[in-house]
Amino acid sequence: MRIIVADDSHTDLVILETILRKEGHEVITATDGAKAFRAFEEHAPDIVLLDALMPVMDGYEAARRIKKLSSEKDIFTPIIFLTSLKDAPALAGCLEAGGDDFLSKPYNKMILQAKLRAFERVRQMHITINSQREALKQNHESMLREQDIAKRVFDNVAPSGCLDMEGIRHVLSPCSVFNGDMLLVSEKPSGGIHIMMGDFTGHGLQAAIGALPASEVFYGMTRKGFAIQDILIEINKRLKKILPTGLFCCASFADIDYRNQTVTTWTGGTPDGYIFRQGEGVVHTIKSHNLPLGILGTERFDASTRVFSFEEGDIIYLFSDGIVEAENSEEEMFGHKRVEAIMEKHKDEKGVFDPLFEALNEFTGVEAQGDDITLVEVECRPSAEGTTYEKEADLETHSGPQEWSIDYCLKPGSIKQFDPLPLLLHILMECPGLQPHRGRLYTILSELYSNALEHGVLGLDSEWKQNNVGFNEYYTQRQKRLETLADAAIVFRLSHMPTETGGLLSINVEDSGEGFDYSGKLEHIDEALGDEKDDSSNRYCGRGMGLVRQLVKSIEYQGRGNIVNIDYEWFHLSEQEKQAKPS
Repeated sequence: MRIIVADDSHTDLVILETILRKEGHEVITATDGAKAFRAFEEHAPDIVLLDALMPVMDGYEAARRIKKLSSEKDIFTPIIFLTSLKDAPALAGCLEAGGDDFLSKPYNKMILQAKLRAFERVRQMHITINSQREALKQNHESMLREQDIAKRVFDNVAPSGCLDMEGIRHVLSPCSVFNGDMLLVSEKPSGGIHIMMGDFTGHGLQAAIGALPASEVFYGMTRKGFAIQDILIEINKRLKKILPTGLFCCASFADIDYRNQTVTTWTGGTPDGYIFRQGEGVVHTIKSHNLPLGILGTERFDASTRVFSFEEGDIIYLFSDGIVEAENSEEEMFGHKRVEAIMEKHKDEKGVFDPLFEALNEFTGVEAQGDDITLVEVECRPSAEGTTYEKEADLETHSGPQEWSIDYCLKPGSIKQFDPLPLLLHILMECPGLQPHRGRLYTILSELYSNALEHGVLGLDSEWKQNNVGFNEYYTQRQKRLETLADAAIVFRLSHMPTETGGLLSINVEDSGEGFDYSGKLEHIDEALGDEKDDSSNRYCGRGMGLVRQLVKSIEYQGRGNIVNIDYEWFHLSEQEKQAKPS
């Protein structure tokens, strides 16, 4: 080792220097504290031996300066005081000045060697710790850079969709860099919206990684017009395949149909959601009835849903367990009862988003957030701007059939478990020029198929949906009649002809139901539209067909009322802008 020895006694200095050199150490000598400090600055020794009492600068001051400089350079240099002092206060003063030990005169060679070996071990341990700390620092900085890159990639790959839509408020508060909660919102081709709130097991990156495949399926299938059950089955299958045992996703899913004023829900493992109405408070509680996503295989997974009716202005609240399980300083959880009490207290207000979040912050106080927190408020009202599918027209031309026809027949087995709309819409989107009309075409197909299935094949009556009791009975009977369906068919006949300004799409839908007396019904629809009313008293000609009537060139019932034929005339974008119909 390189050792500085400072002593104003020439004899003591020579003795120490001789002992140390024989042990193989490099020795630098000084006769006062000032010279010892300058030697320390110049030679950076491993250990310093200091006499306590020296001229110019004593050992105490030299020790203080050496320790200060060592601290600034983040190094550890042991200081051993050389002293003939015997009283305890004087010896304690050596340690208080920065000394790590002391050696009494006259010197004992064996003790000196033992102390040097001991401090060499300490010094080597300090060097190792510093090296490891520097490695940890570099690894931490590298991890932060990687997390930053991964976060940007993650945000781009798993976007939140339409969270900035009017009528939607939300809070996404992660407890780490990555959010184990996800909140996805997407408009359906028919104009409503799908909302999925997910809460993955754990926190951070391991919890957030499942959001990538889930969001990909959610947005892709919603855009293609798939029903909520089909999307849930596919997300569950994907998560079951990729997530390790013990990781899963608690989720709430809502399909909001503004036109029919219904919200279809699926919940698995999340806290209760609520439908809130100003003046009444909670009118529906959306309870969890299923296991989380990613646990069960497809054959055991339950994708059954519940349907609630709402009035315009009602508000849906969904939140993760980070809210109800938030704890205060006394380890008491926020809980559902407080949520419901807040909703009751503020039932006469427009909504409870702000009061709820303020109460949560007041409850938890300065306590560190222990879980990811997600809260979303969705006001049930028609979108004033229409769907993004109509606004974001695909201007790129692509090759595809322009003059064609196709017949597509659904038999009982398919009617029970298969939604044909995504497939039919996909066929239509292959026709050049129809991409900007995706939303309108989905609305038309959806209404025609709904009428053919529910009113034609199943014989359900729209009048049942005039109140909550009838509304529940309607969907109960729908499920029962579907399950017992034995002999039925629904046939789509589609044909397309190009025109100079665009094209003409004909859609013919025939069902095997009893039909109805359609004489004069279309005139009633036109009268209702002119009076800004709807003729909801008729099973086949309610608000839905009124909307279809607005979107198409012509509509005609045939047969015994079980066949409907519509012509949809579309224009290239330049012509469409000149001849656009009201939507």
